[in-house]
Amino acid sequence: MSSEDLREEEVEKKYSAHNIQVLEGLEAVRKRPSMYIGDTHVKGLHHLVSEVVDNSIDEALAGFCNDIQVTILKDDSIVVKDNGRGIPVDEHEKLHKSALEVVMTVLHAGGKFDKGSYKVSGGLHGVGVSCVNALSDYLRAEVRRGGHVYMQEYAYGKPTSPVSIIGDCDESDHGTTIQFHPDATIFQSTVYQFDILSTRLRDLAYLNAGVRLTLTDMRDLDEEGKPHSEVYYSETGLNDFVRFLDEGKTSLIGDVIHIHSNKNNIPIEVAMTYNDSFKENIYSFVNNINTVEGGTHLTGFRRGLGATLKKYAEDNKMLDKVKVELNKDDFLEGLTAVISVKVLEPQFEGQTKTKLGNTEVMGAVDSSVREALGNYLEEHPNEAKAIVEKVILAATARHAAQTARARIQRKSPLSGSGLPGKLADCSCKDPAQSELFLVEGDSAGGSAKQGRDRNFQAILPLRGKILNVEKVMEHKIYESESVVNIFRALGITDPKNFEFEKLRYHRVIIMTDADVDGAHIATLLMTFFYRCIPDIITHGCLYIATPPLYRCLKGNNQEYCWTDQQVRTFIDKYGQGEERNVKVQRFKGLGEMNPEQLWDTTMDPENRMLKRVRVEDAASADHTFSMLMGEDVAPRRKFIEENATYATLDT
Repeated sequence: MSSEDLREEEVEKKYSAHNIQVLEGLEAVRKRPSMYIGDTHVKGLHHLVSEVVDNSIDEALAGFCNDIQVTILKDDSIVVKDNGRGIPVDEHEKLHKSALEVVMTVLHAGGKFDKGSYKVSGGLHGVGVSCVNALSDYLRAEVRRGGHVYMQEYAYGKPTSPVSIIGDCDESDHGTTIQFHPDATIFQSTVYQFDILSTRLRDLAYLNAGVRLTLTDMRDLDEEGKPHSEVYYSETGLNDFVRFLDEGKTSLIGDVIHIHSNKNNIPIEVAMTYNDSFKENIYSFVNNINTVEGGTHLTGFRRGLGATLKKYAEDNKMLDKVKVELNKDDFLEGLTAVISVKVLEPQFEGQTKTKLGNTEVMGAVDSSVREALGNYLEEHPNEAKAIVEKVILAATARHAAQTARARIQRKSPLSGSGLPGKLADCSCKDPAQSELFLVEGDSAGGSAKQGRDRNFQAILPLRGKILNVEKVMEHKIYESESVVNIFRALGITDPKNFEFEKLRYHRVIIMTDADVDGAHIATLLMTFFYRCIPDIITHGCLYIATPPLYRCLKGNNQEYCWTDQQVRTFIDKYGQGEERNVKVQRFKGLGEMNPEQLWDTTMDPENRMLKRVRVEDAASADHTFSMLMGEDVAPRRKFIEENATYATLDT
């Protein structure tokens, strides 16, 4: 027996009850936080706020709350205040502790397991606020209930004081206030981002009509010392949500179709409209949870929509002269819709546990859509005709796109490999180690080809501005030489059925000039990837290179600078504060850099700065792309006017 075998045998002999670790209270949450909140990065940090806010929303769903205030304090503590009933504070009959302490310190404790307390709930696991407590170095719970104000404080999930009455209040003043600060030993960063919280609260306002949500940032004060604050409120709920998503697009039917029913005791709400774009834009929610992977409610909606529209078209002889067969996707082109269902006991499945699996929901949504949409079409013949004509156009364009996509699949007789002739490929065959630079212009492409590391860096020069895919029908996309070259370079033969395993590079880097035209080209490319190959972004493969704007030189001292402030710092350091003492070279384009400079500043993995393109919120991303790249000028002008103070002029 070898010494290694002996060591393994000794380990097996020592394995006993002593090795079994029992985690008490909330220790399990602190030991494995990602099991409860997803991760300990930005997403998990902001999820803490959602857990607390969702408790307030549950009060709103039960009919006891209509005002929720979220405040980011200067030290990145979060305060969530609502006007609900207030967490119970009387003694729990089994644990002989205040119900407030039980809710804050015991997993799977809460009113959501008592069907009499909440009919539906955003989180049915009962771990929400106790997880927040476990992952905070400080938490303060304050309850206004029955004319008294109760309070208890905690550290790392454990009470540091008993529940006590700290004051009185009016009987009409009731609710809960939770203040917490995330534990810096758990999270990589404890700095909250206003935009991420804003997006979640905006969605909740649309999904819960009549509930006012306020977000205030005490870290951001104006000249008068007033904090930045935004209010999210919607009278019509999903109808306003659809209008928000559709901003920048031209409506085909003028307004929003609203469906509201309660089939089989399942509250169902749908808002939808059709526009002149060529993309579908559907969002589904279950108990206010964004089901990004869809599920039975989405399947039921699509089935009901397609069956109803097809029956109407056939009954009215609108398909008699159509030469192509309609399929389910044709009914979705140009559709913007939000589906929201409330389910007593939702069953989630899928990779991210955000795919609804309740089979009974499918039939309920299907029949609700058939009934309500059928009535709408009969009562609005002009709008019905516009929708059906859009569906027929989509079917015709789909057949044209199938023919056009075949261009990508056919191998070029010149290259043999199917790769574009302009591509300067790398020698590495491992996609995980390979990267593709999409470079603006032939001159910059020439410098990039000379300056690159040929082992793992490939260069594809792009001539002119790439097609704006936001404005064209699908088959036109595959007729663009630049687009086809990108598909071929990436090894994508069928964009409709993306296969990550066949992707030739796991880093796709957009490299354009640091000026207005370069920014426009980069935006066109991001629009292309978001609309045509979104999986590239989902897998974290899309990046933007950030070439420097300046090269500063004083004697043997040289620095590349990306901002005017960096130039100023160099002048102060090496030029005694005088510009005339320093040589400052302004790069107006990548083509002005020689291969060595381009490698040193923008392509060398040791020195370069890459920005990874991520989509944190699909609804906001879709809205922004449609607004900036669509046909409607008014929303784009409004966006520029509102954000002009954040822009810098390139001179």
